[in-house]
Amino acid sequence: MRIYTHRLCNFLSTICLYFFISSAPLGAIDRLPVEQRRNGSETLGAFEESSNAALSSTVRLLSKGRTLALGTIVSKKGHVMTKASSSIEAEEAILADGTRYKVQAKGKDKETDLAVFKIKGAKKLTPVSWAEEKDPGEGSWLVSADYNLKRLKVGVVGAKSRPIDRSGGVIGVILGRDGEEVGGILIQQVMPRSAGAAAGLENGDVVTNVGGQDVTDREKMIELVGSNDPGDVVVIKVKRGKSMLSFRVTLGHRSVVFDMMSRNARMSGPVSKRKDNFPMIIQHDISLPPTAMGGAVLDLNGNALGINVARVDRVTTYALPTSFVLETLKKLRRSKPKTSDSNSL
Repeated sequence: MRIYTHRLCNFLSTICLYFFISSAPLGAIDRLPVEQRRNGSETLGAFEESSNAALSSTVRLLSKGRTLALGTIVSKKGHVMTKASSSIEAEEAILADGTRYKVQAKGKDKETDLAVFKIKGAKKLTPVSWAEEKDPGEGSWLVSADYNLKRLKVGVVGAKSRPIDRSGGVIGVILGRDGEEVGGILIQQVMPRSAGAAAGLENGDVVTNVGGQDVTDREKMIELVGSNDPGDVVVIKVKRGKSMLSFRVTLGHRSVVFDMMSRNARMSGPVSKRKDNFPMIIQHDISLPPTAMGGAVLDLNGNALGINVARVDRVTTYALPTSFVLETLKKLRRSKPKTSDSNSL
């Protein structure tokens, strides 16, 4: 019943956002009965402030005209934070008003999967305002911009903030025989829609080298691949017939590759390649595609509680809390040369 109520609530709220009927003081919403909070005009007024903040401080990051992720503006100089593993190839940023700018990568942090880009030539940008650091609490209203920056999406906090353990990235293949007589490790089957399939690996390939290390043992290969995270790029060398080939494989997530036949996975649609190994997350149920990761998740006052970093399934999105976002920003700032103004964050 609780899950149904949340879904109905999200649906009604999203519909209401298309029709800003009136605006009311934010304090008024606290005095309303629960049902009126979900459907009344006071609710619309509450979301209006968050909507303006979300869209004005968010950009779309693109490569060759394709949206990779959203980015959150964190400085008036044009610095943007986003999901690192989704935005590796970003070349361009588009503001909510359609203005386009070139971008340059400034640094990335593997622990949090966050990256910083600099928007070239942009002026009068609106940085996000950060909320005071606190756990928003289960059931709290949250809002985020959708991937196209055309509308706002609404949801609630679904669980207590917590760290998410690491599971490691996968190629998405079933391994066969190994050893010196094989000359490496035989790929018995490449899973459909897997990282290996996307890179060009084929059934019958024999893996000879992983990330610069020669391999003939299956367990060693699994160890080398698993030491990387989903979204990391690993160079895999294989023997195919008489040819030696090299492939750059962007690792996937185990649940994406091997759970595709489950009912929940079929209903979820695309999910983030990396959705684990985070020091702390805010879990919410805003339905966002992977291309909307990197955008901020905001409270009803329009202040950011964190940055979305993983689309996990159809009812779960993870956001990295403000304190970890700001600490990562400081870390990346310290790693830059102090002699160059263009590199300062």
